[in-house]
Amino acid sequence: MLDLLIGIALALTAGWLALVVTLVVVRPRGGLLREALRLLPDVLRLVRRLAADPALPRGVRVRLALLLGYLAFPIDLVPDFIPVLGYADDAIIVVAVLRSVVRRAGPEAVRRHWPGTDDGFAVLSRLAGF
Repeated sequence: MLDLLIGIALALTAGWLALVVTLVVVRPRGGLLREALRLLPDVLRLVRRLAADPALPRGVRVRLALLLGYLAFPIDLVPDFIPVLGYADDAIIVVAVLRSVVRRAGPEAVRRHWPGTDDGFAVLSRLAGF
């Protein structure tokens, strides 16, 4: 039984480390990360609007609903005391999900629901790669 618990703990630790490495790889470079954090309020409204749009594919809406759940959950995957990634993990995960949404639903769906300014949308476009 102890071996099973140790194995589970090691598997969870390895999964967490793989996630942290993935976040480091997909994170926005340079000033884009700072801009992503500034856009977070508009992006949260965007994600909520996209998740409620019945015209989008179900898989996209499910991804967005899971993202909203993750953002609402008080415990982060990367604790805040870890430099840079601690505070930026939410922004990085949002950008990764939005990239996937744009690939599946198209940039016009994101533009249609964007609540912010045109400059903010231009930054979002650079971050999400569309």
